[in-house]
Amino acid sequence: MEKIDAKILIVDDDQDVLLAARLFLKQHFNIVHTEKNPENIPILLQNESYDVILLDMNFSRDATSGKEGFHWLSKILNLDPLAVVIFITGYGDIELAVQGIKEGATNFILKPWDNTKLLATITANLKIRESKQELNDLRAKHKTLIASQDQGYGTLIGQAPSMQKVLTHVEKVAKTEANVLILGENGTGKELIARAIHKASKRKDEIFVSVDLGAITETLFESELFGFKKGAFTDAKEDRAGRFEAANKGTIFLDEIGNLSFGLQSKLLGVLQNRNVVRLGTNKEIPINVRLICATNMPLYQMVSDSKFRQDLLYRINTVEILLPPLRERLEDIPLLVDHFLQIYSKKYKVPPKRLGPVTLKRLEKHTWPGNIRELQHSVERAVIMSDSNVLQPQDFFLSQIEDNETGKLTTSSTNLEDTEKMLIRKVIDKHGGNISKAAKELGLTRASLYRRIEKYGL
Repeated sequence: MEKIDAKILIVDDDQDVLLAARLFLKQHFNIVHTEKNPENIPILLQNESYDVILLDMNFSRDATSGKEGFHWLSKILNLDPLAVVIFITGYGDIELAVQGIKEGATNFILKPWDNTKLLATITANLKIRESKQELNDLRAKHKTLIASQDQGYGTLIGQAPSMQKVLTHVEKVAKTEANVLILGENGTGKELIARAIHKASKRKDEIFVSVDLGAITETLFESELFGFKKGAFTDAKEDRAGRFEAANKGTIFLDEIGNLSFGLQSKLLGVLQNRNVVRLGTNKEIPINVRLICATNMPLYQMVSDSKFRQDLLYRINTVEILLPPLRERLEDIPLLVDHFLQIYSKKYKVPPKRLGPVTLKRLEKHTWPGNIRELQHSVERAVIMSDSNVLQPQDFFLSQIEDNETGKLTTSSTNLEDTEKMLIRKVIDKHGGNISKAAKELGLTRASLYRRIEKYGL
């Protein structure tokens, strides 16, 4: 019979017990160690990681109370929190054994034991050890995931009064469980603000789940957000949790919430009101505990007036509102942001540190930055890649093609925001010869968002 790959430790002051246990268990397990003196337990656990430890409940000094067994159980669990300890007792004191399990033991056996039962008990407890290790691994991976989530997002940068006001709001709201609605143009850093709130909240050690609602089609909305059961639809080959379940105990960030259709708004409202989800293909309600943060660049209050956005949903998501200023209203932050991105991309592309000349900085401050910080970030990255000089010049940023060269402003006499956006989109699309991907990148939009605007303006 093939032996089980496991390490067993037996600690008992009776040499005959140790010998009998070892002779039997060596037939079934690869490694079986015995120890008569419990004082040696710390040294043994420093050198080995045992899958199961059989521990005498009573040693010679105090033969019936179990105090010594509890003492060494505590020592073992301090040294190895994943340890699986089976108490050995020769007195059949069930109440004492149950107390031992409450103290952290996983099972107990009575002396004299039946070999078949002993083997079955150890084998069953090996599975407990395996489950503990798997859970520990999952926790470690979870911590790693939490730590790595914010890589690439960095810290909030801003000395402009408008940004200082935002940072104050972030600090205040982060301490609460209030739902937050972040408003601002594309590229202003709405997700960065959402992550900052999460990192400063009581849920900081839990997961942050970001959902781009603008990129989820209407047919996939429920399966993506609420999950589904195997067989719920053609491609549902296995049970899968939705984004809300994944975010349980953490924070869920719903970006571009203004793009939801009226029908999907109703479904989302139901989940937020009832605090549970129902996976597609089932009727079972699954409770959820999430912190909700939403964001949009769309005029939700106007959409409510136009019956395009549910008023009750708006009131549900906007306990606290944070309005992010566009980059053109915080020009004093441009030098800070440029220096930040220059450091990142000089290191990323392994080039000597680059800097801006005064003429270049003035040119950047004249630009209207329709794509806001995202556009600035892409411009800096492109300049770092393309420029051979350590001092970046205005032409390295390729800004003049979508601006009037004399004023640095959009060539439109209209003060209507939609007219300005329509004109800008047309100019950028023309600039890139109809390439939607390149146009979307320069505008700081997703392809889906740009397509919606093209349809909206009939371009």
